[in-house]
Amino acid sequence: MPQIQMACSGASRIAPPVVRRSENRFSVNLMSVISTNGRVHFMVFAESFTAAVMCRFLDRLASQFDHKVHLVVDGHPAHRSRKVHDWLAAHLDDVELHFLPPYSPEPNPDELVNADLEHSLPRQHRARSQAELTTETRRFFRRR
Repeated sequence: MPQIQMACSGASRIAPPVVRRSENRFSVNLMSVISTNGRVHFMVFAESFTAAVMCRFLDRLASQFDHKVHLVVDGHPAHRSRKVHDWLAAHLDDVELHFLPPYSPEPNPDELVNADLEHSLPRQHRARSQAELTTETRRFFRRR
């Protein structure tokens, strides 16, 4: 790519090259938990992580277990929202949240799963659409 020279205060400087991307950028979000027996439960979604998404995930978790779920979460605003608080109040026998301290240097085991996902997605075949990325992400978690 050709470099462009610009004059600045009498000195000649080379401007960094501009790389234009022709492909669309897309992403997916996911939530996952690891049960005490090592099983991974997850949800892949395209929208932003909000209290409504958190409540949807809690609904799914509560329906998958026949006992109370104790869920360790960080301090994300969606976890502490009024909507989630109201959901928990309505489902006292289903789910209880336990918050990590604001500063916890120990790695969250779920973050290790996220790192494994990023490492495992095929490098030679990049997803061409959000739907394809969602499919690959779900495939990864189902294999786990």
